[in-house]
Parts: sequence; C-alpha cells; structure tokens
Amino acid sequence: MRLVQITDCHLHADPAAKGRLGVPLRQLEAVIEAVNRERPDRVVVSGDISQDETAASYELAERTLSRLDAPWCWLPGNHDRTDLMAECRALPDELDLGDWRALLLDTQVRGREGGELGAERRAALEARLAGDDRPTLLFLHHPPLPVGTAWLDAIGLADAEAFWGLIAPHRQVRAVCFGHVHQAFEGAKPLADRRVAVYGCPASSDQFLPGATTFALDEAAWPGYRLLELGPGALETRVVRVAP
Repeated sequence: MRLVQITDCHLHADPAAKGRLGVPLRQLEAVIEAVNRERPDRVVVSGDISQDETAASYELAERTLSRLDAPWCWLPGNHDRTDLMAECRALPDELDLGDWRALLLDTQVRGREGGELGAERRAALEARLAGDDRPTLLFLHHPPLPVGTAWLDAIGLADAEAFWGLIAPHRQVRAVCFGHVHQAFEGAKPLADRRVAVYGCPASSDQFLPGATTFALDEAAWPGYRLLELGPGALETRVVRVAP
C-alpha cells in the first residue's frame, strides 16, 4: 500500500493569487503532477486547504486535487472552514488500507492558530482504537510534539500530553503524521514500552525555516509531499521535494 500526504495548500479564490514566495495553485499543481508519477493508492491532504476561507477556494481545491490519479481525502487545519469543506467533499474520519488503516483527526479550534482534540474527540479516538487492532496511522494537522521551531511549537497541539496518554496502551499505532509546520520533520515519541514515529510534511505552498525563533520563510526549500510505503507490519517513508 502506497500512501501520500500533501498538506498546507493555502489556496485563494483567485487562482492567480500569490503567497509569500510563490503562487499556491501553481505550487500545488506541480506537487500533484509529481505525486501522480508515484502511482499512490491513496492520498491524504492534512489541512490548511484554504488561505482566504472562501467557498470558491475550496471549490478550486476540490477541482485541482481531483486531478490526482488516486482516491484522496482531506481534513481541516486552523485556516479552514469545515462547513465549506464538507459542502465540496466529505470529511471522512477513517481510511481502510487493507492490512493497515488510517484515522483522520480534527484538531481545529476555531479562532486559534494552535489546535486541540478536546475531551469529546479524544474519547471518540479511544473508542476507534479499541475496536480494531490493525497497524494504524494517525493523521492530524497540528504537531503533537515540539519540532524545534519556537514560534511553531507555541501553536501545536495543546492537549498533546493527554493525546499521548491515550495512545500509550494502543500498540497498533505505528506513526503519527501532521502538517501545519511547512517543513519536513522526523522524530519519535518515547512511551513506556516503545517509541512511536512522528512525521511532519513540507507544504505544497511556501516553506517555513526550521529552527527559527520567530516567523521566517525558508526561501531555499521547495514544496513537497511525504510518501509512505505500508508493508506487512512495516512502514517506510521519505519526503519528496518538487521544483517550483
């Protein structure tokens, strides 16, 4: 099973609108072209689909992402309007990946850049994990641990400690994949009996500078995506960058 993560498209209603460094639509189109060459089985788009939070931006995103040659789904980020997303395309909470599965988590808190699952969504996640012991990936927008970029670490997952406490007894959780940080990241969360892999993904739009104390762009880094290969109980992954 070959899975691709795309994240942080930041599209505007105007297809020609510029981001900080490039044109988000053109950047996304280049990423989609590269992803199609990978021949993935599924694609997950992990939030911040829109920059201006307009219905037209989601319609543009849906049309553009539908150029993917594989089934795709999306989940919301802090910039998104879930009601407008759902009008364009459903917001599933789970993907059946055969021997594996992926759970798609909503960490959005309206009006805040940072995210949180909250008690109700944590309880729902607990129930879903208890009901299936297949190897599992978790996708969410906000990072559940520090990435070493101070201003981003301040707007990560607010209830990360409770999240990891929930994950700890569920050994089938093999990796957690997030967006939001506009940079590649590979780390792990130590638990009592194991370490859970944690992966961040470059944006399909502009990139943020790793290690920065305050907001800074990485003008040298290209847009990209993350490729995940799921085998019998094994996971391999890499980041792919796409020339603008």
